[in-house]
Amino acid sequence: MSVLTQSIPGAAAGLRALAVAAAVLSCAAGAPAQNVAPLRSVQSFDSIANTQERSRALFVEAGRVIQSPRCLNCHPTGDRPFQGQGTELRLHVPNVTRGKDGKGAPALRCTSCHQAKNNDASGVPGHPMWHLAPLEMGWVGVSLGGICEQIKDPKRNGKRSLAQIHEHMTHDPLVGWGWLPGAHREPAPGTQAEFGALIDAWIKTGAVCPG
Repeated sequence: MSVLTQSIPGAAAGLRALAVAAAVLSCAAGAPAQNVAPLRSVQSFDSIANTQERSRALFVEAGRVIQSPRCLNCHPTGDRPFQGQGTELRLHVPNVTRGKDGKGAPALRCTSCHQAKNNDASGVPGHPMWHLAPLEMGWVGVSLGGICEQIKDPKRNGKRSLAQIHEHMTHDPLVGWGWLPGAHREPAPGTQAEFGALIDAWIKTGAVCPG
């Protein structure tokens, strides 16, 4: 231990925490991506004659994106995000919290580490709009049917109509980051366009939620 860390209370602990964070990011940058099965097309559900059953099935397929780690990591049901290449859902290191605007507490804003684009050298993901989803849209530990009801509820979805939900899912660039996560992260299944088509078909068949 250096003279500096001996003389400053908590400095050694702080350096150890940074070392742990660096190790986590280093491992993340080198982790191999897993193969992800493509999304089924909307047309592949045409054989389901019952419209309500078809609507449920469409949302279950779209749920493969919604419940992928690329979405769940930033849709926690608490104040702390998750991280990880695949499905491990590790709590974020360092210990950051959402803050009042979903962009971190004043002392540690998301942009302190997350820049406008992915940094594959360090493994830190990035996007100009990086932030946590609102608490009322927390998905971790929530059933797919529960998530579906959240998405449909204007009181919890940012006062969006179903048409606006479709627009958000299909064209929002931060949602689109899920397919371009960098650093060998496992991308969301399929493409954003295919995901948007499933959401559109789900809405047109009555936006029925899984049980």
